[in-house]
This record gives sequence, structure tokens and C-alpha cells, in this order.
Amino acid sequence: MNYKKTTWRVIEHPAGNGAWNMAVDEAILESVYSGDSLPTLRFYAWNPACLSLGHAQPFSDVDMSTVSSNGWMVVRRPTGGRAILHVDELTYAVIAPETEPRVSGGVMESYLRLSQALLESLNLLRLVPQALEKSDSNTTNKNNPVCFEVPSNYEITVNNRKLIGSAQARRKEGILQHGSLPLYGDLTRIIQALKFQNQIKENQAKARLLAHATTLERELGQRIEWTQACDAFKLGFTKVLNLELLPSKLTDREKIRAHQLMKEKYAHPTWTERI
Repeated sequence: MNYKKTTWRVIEHPAGNGAWNMAVDEAILESVYSGDSLPTLRFYAWNPACLSLGHAQPFSDVDMSTVSSNGWMVVRRPTGGRAILHVDELTYAVIAPETEPRVSGGVMESYLRLSQALLESLNLLRLVPQALEKSDSNTTNKNNPVCFEVPSNYEITVNNRKLIGSAQARRKEGILQHGSLPLYGDLTRIIQALKFQNQIKENQAKARLLAHATTLERELGQRIEWTQACDAFKLGFTKVLNLELLPSKLTDREKIRAHQLMKEKYAHPTWTERI
């Protein structure tokens, strides 16, 4: 699809805690809706490691004793999907009003458009990825708490293994889509953070995860650092979506709102443990 060239902000954030990361995404969404900020492409990381739950995922899936002993955090995303352990990864967020043609229409339409930018970003990292529409298979995995075990529509796979997991929220304020690219490390660490009926079920989950998900390092045979992956994503989005990316920082209003959202929502158990 050909787009008229337009300007978006690009923000690169140092690693932050999970509640702050989610609060910033929502604060930007509100600011974009009000017209105070341009559509935004944001890149960030997580410190400490954080287990994020989908908007409607039961908190009872979490093994809090293991999470706490590992020094990890737990946060609930404003978007759907299953649990992700955010560690050793590049996270992207696309935040735009519904009038932006690159994200207009339904969820699958916008997923498809944005997936083209993700595919190009991985091509620039010398991979041959795919983004396929899935048939209604995987029905046996609908109750699986692990995001990266099951590719969804137009999510990115390499060698038939999921590499980028994305989730989207559509509100009157606009569209927020964010997703995770595991750079390296042991993907099965997430299994420690979740509850399973017994050791056999846990071992089966680990085996399935390794069979169905992957990391950038595993596919390339070498480690790619966060900044290199970020540069590829910026170029991929610029090329495919015909963007001029304006390096930016949060506005003062966005910072104030993000601190408020972190305190009152994303770091508060009434949100995190609401289900």
C-alpha cells in the first residue's frame, strides 16, 4: 500500500520497570488523541525482568513465589493476549489516532499493515520472516497462558517459530499496538513464573515453547544488541510506512500523566490482580 509521507515521533527509552512502561504507552495514547503529540513509534526495554499479563488473563496463572524470589515484576497490559516474560528483548509500540491510514480499519487490517513493517525490519537483520493469517487451529491451546507458544494472525514467524509477539488495544483515543522481539536468552524462563498442574505439564510446556518460539540469536547464530535491532526497526518502519521519524522525548504533560497512571493503575493491585 502506498502512503503519503508523514511525520511520526520516535522515542527510544532506556530500560524501565513494567508499570512505568505500560503507563508511558497509555499516556502517549492520550496525548496523541488530544492532538498534543504526533503519532509515535516507541522503543523500550525492561528492568527488572517483568511478566506481563494480557488485559483479560487471570492473575491466578502467576506463580508469585517464584516471581518474587527471582526479583521479577508483574504488570497487566492494556492490550490482550497471553503472558510474556520481558527480558533480553526489544519492545516496540505504535501509537496513533484511528484517522491514521496506517492503522485504520479493523484489528486484522491494521495488524497486517504493521506486520509489513516488522517483516522489513527483520529482513534488514538478514532474516526471512513470515506473517501469515492463521486458520482457526490451535484450539487445544486456547487456555495456554504463554504468549509465544502460539502464533496469532499476522504475527511474525521465522522457520515456523514465533519471533515477534504483538497485541493491540483500540479505544476512542486511538490505537496502541506493542510487541516483543526476544533478542537472546532462555525462552523457557517464563515457565517458572506460571502455574501448572504438575511437573509433567510444566515440562510439556517448556518443550512446546522451544518448538514453537525462537529468539533473534537462535535464528541468526549470533547475538544482536538492542541498539542494532532498534536501528533496523526504525529503518523498516520508515521504508514500509513512508515515514519521517522525528527523534523526540516525552512531553512534560506525558511524564506527569505517566507517573499518575503508574501509581494509580499499573503498579496497583486493583488493576494487576483484577481478574
